[in-house]
Amino acid sequence: MKQLPAQVDLPAVERDVLARWERGRVFERSLEQTSDGEPWVFYEGPPTANGKPGTHHVEARVFKDLFPRFKTMQGRHVPRKAGWDCHGLPVELAVEKELGFSGKQDIEAYGVAEFNARCRESVLRHVDEFERMTTRMGYWCDMADAYRTMDSAYVESVWWSLKQIADKGLLVEDHRVAPYCPRCGTGLSDHEVAQGYQTVTDPSVYVRFPVTSGPLQELGAQLLVWTTTPWTLVSNTAVAVNPGVTYVAARTGDEVLVVAEPLLGVLGDDVEVLERFPGTALEHTTYARPFEMVDIENAHYVGV
Repeated sequence: MKQLPAQVDLPAVERDVLARWERGRVFERSLEQTSDGEPWVFYEGPPTANGKPGTHHVEARVFKDLFPRFKTMQGRHVPRKAGWDCHGLPVELAVEKELGFSGKQDIEAYGVAEFNARCRESVLRHVDEFERMTTRMGYWCDMADAYRTMDSAYVESVWWSLKQIADKGLLVEDHRVAPYCPRCGTGLSDHEVAQGYQTVTDPSVYVRFPVTSGPLQELGAQLLVWTTTPWTLVSNTAVAVNPGVTYVAARTGDEVLVVAEPLLGVLGDDVEVLERFPGTALEHTTYARPFEMVDIENAHYVGV
C-alpha cells in the first residue's frame, strides 16, 4: 500500500479524483451498468441561476447527491436530471431593480414581452458558474440535458399533471386566505413572503358578532370578539371560546355584550351582569358574520 505523505494537499487530491472520474466516465458508466435495474428517478429541485452560487447550494446538493449514490450502490438505475428554476417574483423584482422600475405600471409601459425577455435572460446568467461549482464539489447530475421551468415542454408537463389530478376528482375549487402584494399586484407564495419577512406591530381589533339563536338572541346580545388577524374577518367561519372559563352577558349602555368574566373590566365600570354561564354553554351558538363577501356553508357558530 502506498504510503501517504505527512502533509496532504487535500484540494489537489480532490482535483485528481475528479479528473479520474471524468477520464473514466465513472458517472456515465454507473448509469450504463445499472440500466437494467429498477428505476429510482431523481429530478433536481432546481436553483435559480439569476444569482451566483453560494455555500447554501453546496450544502443542499450534498444531500441531493447522497441518496442517488446510495440507491445506485443498491443496484437501482438512478438518472439524475438537473434543472433551472426560471419563474418567481424574486426574478422579476431583480430585473425591476436593474431597470430602475418602481412597480407594475413601469413594466407595462416598458412592455410585458420585453420585460419577460429580460427575465428569461437573467435566470440563465450564472449557469456557467453553477456548472463549475457542480463539477468541483463532485455532484453527479446530468447538466447537459437540464430542464428549464420556462420552456414550453415543462409548462405543458405541469398542465398535463394537473389534468391527471383533475380527472381523478382530486382538484377542487374553493376559497383560501392567501398573502397578496398590492405593489406587485399578485398573490405571494409562503417562500416569497418569507423573503421580505420583518417584525412589525399590527393593530388588533374588537368586533361585535350579533347572536342569532337561543336565549342570548332574545337578549339582543353580541359576542365581543378580539382578533390579532383582522384581515381574516372576510372569511371568518367560527368563534372560539374557552370551555373552562365562565362567560357573562353584560349590559353596558344600550347594548348587551358576551365576554369572559375575567375580562369584564374591559367594558368599564357601569356594567350590569345579566347572566353567567360556562364556555361550554355557548357551543353551537350561531351569530351574524361581519362580511357577506364569501359564501361558506355550515359555518358561523361558536366552538370550544
